[in-house]
Amino acid sequence: MSPFFLPLPSDLGREFLAAVTRGPLLEATGTTLRESLTGVLLGTAVAVPLGYLVARSGLAARALQPYLAATQALPAVALAPLLALWLGYGLLPVVVLCALMVFFPILVNTTLGIRGLDREVLAAARVDGVGAWGLMRHIEFPLALPSVLAGIRTGLTLSVTGAVVGEFVMGGEGLGQLLAVQRNGADTVGMFATLLMLSLLAMAMYGAMRRLEAWLER
Repeated sequence: MSPFFLPLPSDLGREFLAAVTRGPLLEATGTTLRESLTGVLLGTAVAVPLGYLVARSGLAARALQPYLAATQALPAVALAPLLALWLGYGLLPVVVLCALMVFFPILVNTTLGIRGLDREVLAAARVDGVGAWGLMRHIEFPLALPSVLAGIRTGLTLSVTGAVVGEFVMGGEGLGQLLAVQRNGADTVGMFATLLMLSLLAMAMYGAMRRLEAWLER
């Protein structure tokens, strides 16, 4: 097959090493990583409290769940132009897009984690005089933490996708923008090198989250 369509592994290795040591790959990776992590923090800050509310309030669940589910029918590439119209171009709309990408899995996992708690444990705590705040802080969230962390772990990999899509549409200086430049220049080897870095970035974030989960569960 022509190297234009599928470069040799040796060519890819040389291009990847050159892009890391002398090219823009590391700087672009740092930008995408910042966008992804900021988006995850923003999405988590909204999704976890809302997931708890949906799990504990039947009224909130009936009012919010249909709209929350409907948002998942909208692909990220369709939301990006709207965010660019509302928020302009640059870092902010990309971060918001990442937050929207990670929001739903974190919300669902939080809701399932809270709803799946042992009712007898909660009832015993209430009998012992534990109030609503103490129950949430010392019993519900610690017991639901594995489920919440699993949602965040899924969101981390999705946030990389959100960052790349956002940079394609709204600009930036990350890996998505680098891919756009390489696509316009028909730089096949460069695109494969950037895709390799994207894969490594997602794997590293996923692995780091797994290690954090294991440390918190000890």
